[in-house]
Amino acid sequence: MSDPQRIGVSGEPRPNAYDPDTQPELFQGVLARRFMAFLLDVIIIVLPILLLTIFIAVFGLVTLGLGWLLFFLLTPIAVIWAIVYTGATLGSPQSATIGMRTMGLEMRTWYGSPMYFLLGAVHVIFFWALMTTLTPLILLVGLFNRRRRLLHDFLTGTVVINNTARAAELKRNRDR
Repeated sequence: MSDPQRIGVSGEPRPNAYDPDTQPELFQGVLARRFMAFLLDVIIIVLPILLLTIFIAVFGLVTLGLGWLLFFLLTPIAVIWAIVYTGATLGSPQSATIGMRTMGLEMRTWYGSPMYFLLGAVHVIFFWALMTTLTPLILLVGLFNRRRRLLHDFLTGTVVINNTARAAELKRNRDR
């Protein structure tokens, strides 16, 4: 595995950093763990929105219905929160959302660089846009490629792999 490179523009072609033939431990069990990470991240995203919804409902009762006008802000707040959460966590030094960290995963660019905020935000926007139009198809793509990349991973040039600690553990178990 090559060292992550600094983000920048150069004319040099970059090879794929992660090879499933020579590094199978990076991709072992990624799809199942990615699904579980997604569920954890959905809980993290939905919980504050649910609390805000309850607050607005109670505030509406206290203000005799006037506070319920805030419900119009709920959708934009939910969208912004989801994008900021995903962009900030994927753009962190771990290159992983909290759910991904829990599952021992990280996201990298196809050439090995760590993620950054804008790429994480674009990744989640592509995910939701494609999920609403092509629902199961974006997930089926992962079953038919060796790097277990989903459709929105191809579009954003990213790959989800097991983190260093998990990959080392899987490699030790394989070499026994």
